[in-house]
Amino acid sequence: MSKVFYKSDAIVLYQGDCLEILTSLPERSVDMIFADPPYNLSDGGITCHAGRMVSVDKGDWDKSKGFEVDHDFAVAWLRACQRVLKDDGTIWVSGTMHKIYSVGFAMQQLGYRLLNEICWFKPNASPNLSCRYFTHSHETLIWAAKSEKSKHKFNYELMKQIAGGRQMRSLWMDINVEDAPQDIWSIGTPTKEEKKYGKHPTQKPIALLERIILASTDIGDTILDPFTGSSTTGVAAIRHGRLFIGIDIDEHFLELSVRRLKEEEDNLRTKPQLTLKSV
Repeated sequence: MSKVFYKSDAIVLYQGDCLEILTSLPERSVDMIFADPPYNLSDGGITCHAGRMVSVDKGDWDKSKGFEVDHDFAVAWLRACQRVLKDDGTIWVSGTMHKIYSVGFAMQQLGYRLLNEICWFKPNASPNLSCRYFTHSHETLIWAAKSEKSKHKFNYELMKQIAGGRQMRSLWMDINVEDAPQDIWSIGTPTKEEKKYGKHPTQKPIALLERIILASTDIGDTILDPFTGSSTTGVAAIRHGRLFIGIDIDEHFLELSVRRLKEEEDNLRTKPQLTLKSV
């Protein structure tokens, strides 16, 4: 059963199953989607956090149901997202090697047009405790247009400006982290300030979502996140004058989202306001 959890002039948060809610939204109503789907890694393993060994288990929502079922779910939510995207809309999906290849294949099955594969390098990634693998220090972002016919939006000049006058690149290069230029995607994991109201186990940094939103949307556009978690996507969207729709099944994380989004809205009230239509 889905419900509106929070609503303001520029924000709507829904609680419930993303497939059910996406089906209820108007067709061709969203300009951009950012999705950070479950990685299905909660299998009893361990990882390193703040220098300590901790469990990788995040909750039942992150447990695998087997490859075929997991992939079928990827196809289902990507198809539902494709329906609500405007004809020239785009979608960004973040994932590790455990999930991103299934997502990319599902996109190809559904007729999305793959635009870029971005390597997001995490300079402060956790070390590898087993010493049997290379340290996992990046995630892959797939940026895709709704279809082969889409005339997708790309704010090239703004990205070039952010990159110091160079074309924005899609990957990280072998350089000193301290000297990392702005034309690559070297962005640290969320800061302590970003988690002051609480944290989500797969929370993304605001800087990452700001770059994504500035690259592929304009002021007044509607952005949707079907696995909104702590709503970093929404914080970045509201900060830059976009509208936001977030979906999550977990009440705890939606409460966290509301605290973060209300703070962002309060901050904007002290600045000159943009005139936006309601969601």
